[in-house]
Amino acid sequence: MAPEGRIILAPLLGLAVLAGVVLLLAPHSWLQGVTGFIWVLAGLSLVFFRDPVRVPPTDPHAFVSPADGKVVAIQPIEYDEHIGGEALQVAIFLSLFNVHVQRVPADGRVDSTRYQSGRFLAAFKPQASKENEQAVTYFTGNGGKFTVKQIAGILARRVICHMCSQSAVQRGDRLGFIRFGSRVEIIVPADFQLQVTTGKRVKGATTIIGYFSS
Repeated sequence: MAPEGRIILAPLLGLAVLAGVVLLLAPHSWLQGVTGFIWVLAGLSLVFFRDPVRVPPTDPHAFVSPADGKVVAIQPIEYDEHIGGEALQVAIFLSLFNVHVQRVPADGRVDSTRYQSGRFLAAFKPQASKENEQAVTYFTGNGGKFTVKQIAGILARRVICHMCSQSAVQRGDRLGFIRFGSRVEIIVPADFQLQVTTGKRVKGATTIIGYFSS
């Protein structure tokens, strides 16, 4: 289980056990329903906060997906300050049923991080990219510069980023976590050799997004 889920799961399990004990002492039909509901919530939380082991592909040059989900948009950017020129943005939508751990897509170094407060629009909407609460991490990889944006959604109220400025990172390292439905975006140079298309289902640390041209 992802450690980010303990703050939610521990109280739920404690409440579920307490409700079960009370139900044994005072078996009422309404209390049975409440107890069952709490156990269902605890079970769903266990599923949501799962943290499966992921092994990156053997190709050391492959740039992997930072998140599980579905590619919902691929669009050019006229100028990106971090990239220093034209860029390409790839957006991945995470449903409630996806693993919500984010991972580093390539070996490199963290240049800086930035947190932006904002709205909680549905994560699949294009405007969520600019208006929603988000954590942005800027990297310099072995092949070039890239950015990963963790964006909150309509249900996501907490974006957690574990990255520290100037720290060295490896492909597949845990980058962070977003609680509940959300969106993750990658910004890479315009000449990046993209290997995915809109509608593609991807898995964090395993699906190859593409390759740097250099």
